[in-house]
Amino acid sequence: MKPVIEIRNLVKIYKVGEIEVPALRGVDLTVRSGEFVAIMGPSGSGKSTLMNLIGCLDAPTSGEYFLEGIEVSKLSPNEYAEIRNQKIGFVFQGFNLLPRTSALENVELPLFYNRKNRIRDPQKKAQEALLRIGLGNRIHHEPNQLSGGEQQRVAIARALINEPSILLADEPTGNLDSKTSVEIMSLFQELNDQGITILLVTHEHDISHYAKRILEMRDGRILRDYPVRKRLIAKEVLESLKEEVS
Repeated sequence: MKPVIEIRNLVKIYKVGEIEVPALRGVDLTVRSGEFVAIMGPSGSGKSTLMNLIGCLDAPTSGEYFLEGIEVSKLSPNEYAEIRNQKIGFVFQGFNLLPRTSALENVELPLFYNRKNRIRDPQKKAQEALLRIGLGNRIHHEPNQLSGGEQQRVAIARALINEPSILLADEPTGNLDSKTSVEIMSLFQELNDQGITILLVTHEHDISHYAKRILEMRDGRILRDYPVRKRLIAKEVLESLKEEVS
């Protein structure tokens, strides 16, 4: 499979007054199309910085980053914004939905920023995205009328609306209870089975085992990079939870 992400000697240094704080210290990483990668590490390990650079939310101090063969690290701010909107879908811990705005309108939003591929019927496309993630009957509900799991599903539908090359999820189960977390991981596994490349930041060891590959970070470096041997299958976990209740 072709690499979606190629990173070579990526360095990120933040300046706090006169002090330089290294967040990434020369990271090398290749992610191929269709992979499901979990990034783990303690606070300050560099995992969120790496995710921000991959997501084009920040620029590296030095090093190279190629996204589908495009050298992102050399793009202008406008080109950064364009590639971020077209090739990357984001899912956050806090959902980041607009209040007093329906699920449908929240999902539609990225389409209005996509200048290259204007969609003739954005409402229909947003509705299809909500159906895809199992929320077809909640499209007119506002965030405060939805459960945490439903809000995260809306956020996932919004992330998928522009058919991105990669889906970046930053602690997507951090605000959810155990069962809802497994339901969201089941959705991620379904999307990955459909060919979507997923990078997931998590501090939860069990959540990382729904992925196919784990990166462990510390002090701005990747310490370990290994395939998940005893992978958790979310549908099986949900079935076992049902049996426990009954």
